[in-house]
Amino acid sequence: MKKTLFSFTIFLLAAGFQYYLYIPGKKVVEDIPLTKDSIVTCTIRIVGDLMCHSTQYNYAHVEDDSFDFRGVYSEIKDFISKADISIGNLETVTAGKSEKYSGYPFFNAPDDFLYALKYAGFDLLMTANNHAIDQGASGIERTIKQLNNYGLHQTGTFISQEDKDSLRIFQVNGIRIAMLAYAEHTNGVPIPKGKSYLINLINEELIAEDILKARKKGAEVVLVHFHYGPEYNREPSSYQQEVVNKTIQLGADIIIGGHPHVIQPVDYFRSENGNLDTGFVAYSMGNFVSNQRWRYSDVGLILTINIAKNNYTDSVFINSVSYLPVWVFKGVTENGREYINLPYGIDPEDSTYSYLTKSDEHKMLQAFEDTKYIITKYTNNISLDSVQNK
Repeated sequence: MKKTLFSFTIFLLAAGFQYYLYIPGKKVVEDIPLTKDSIVTCTIRIVGDLMCHSTQYNYAHVEDDSFDFRGVYSEIKDFISKADISIGNLETVTAGKSEKYSGYPFFNAPDDFLYALKYAGFDLLMTANNHAIDQGASGIERTIKQLNNYGLHQTGTFISQEDKDSLRIFQVNGIRIAMLAYAEHTNGVPIPKGKSYLINLINEELIAEDILKARKKGAEVVLVHFHYGPEYNREPSSYQQEVVNKTIQLGADIIIGGHPHVIQPVDYFRSENGNLDTGFVAYSMGNFVSNQRWRYSDVGLILTINIAKNNYTDSVFINSVSYLPVWVFKGVTENGREYINLPYGIDPEDSTYSYLTKSDEHKMLQAFEDTKYIITKYTNNISLDSVQNK
């Protein structure tokens, strides 16, 4: 079954979930009748910024216009894949070789970067960020096309006003979850005239409208992703807190942040306007992969949120939240030059990781301890995960 962003209704079966593209005023496919199991669950796994600096694609270069980024995810692929929905923040575009590949400050990654994300088990990528318009409107349009080609869903940037007005609502085991994404700015790069639809910018009126629209379409959980705030601050700024608090008031249930390139604390919140009795916020998820090698920026995490629904009472709630710190190795292995995401819990003494130097081990263990301190700063009601807990 082919999907098209222009059709009035879309119903896909992929990776075990149903995907609805909602366009106001148009009819969507009716729900499949649900059996009356008492409790059903949906597991969401979320990572931070997925960046592609020039050193990364130089390391991944195979030959001609061929790159292999799959090794980055070799240690955490199974963990990511096991979730019902796995989400990342794509902080680059893929405008094609003709525009020349580039890293900071104007990103343009090879298409193989996206292929590796599909290989790693990601389902949905947030594309609203400060680098979204690095290669102009055509960069956004081609990136969305390539994501579609790889069977990856995305939200935050769009190819038309009709696409922007639509919603991404996923149904997993009878739980409907709306995914929304917004960016604070585009690094001063102007949005092309007449194409304001290209990217969602943080705007209270727009966010309120989207959340209301999602609720009207039956979304039981609304997850909002923000790309915002000052870089490298390990505490949320007053602006981030203001945006989060306002979005809670508007009825969001889960709020995830990116852009600071470091991990910031997480917390639970109570809301009178959300659908969950207790919501959850992660102010910044840090870098999941990048060439930023300094302390606090060379580590990210995989956040696992388990959502449950009682079909007898129709109540939906967060069943549990856990986190897995992931340190980014950069160096030489038996496969040559590599970046590898190494999760908390690996044994540096294991011969599998003989490529780790003493300096690497120190930085990795320090990153894990830093992450545990930051994540538990606001709340202790979050458990430390391991790759064995798939």
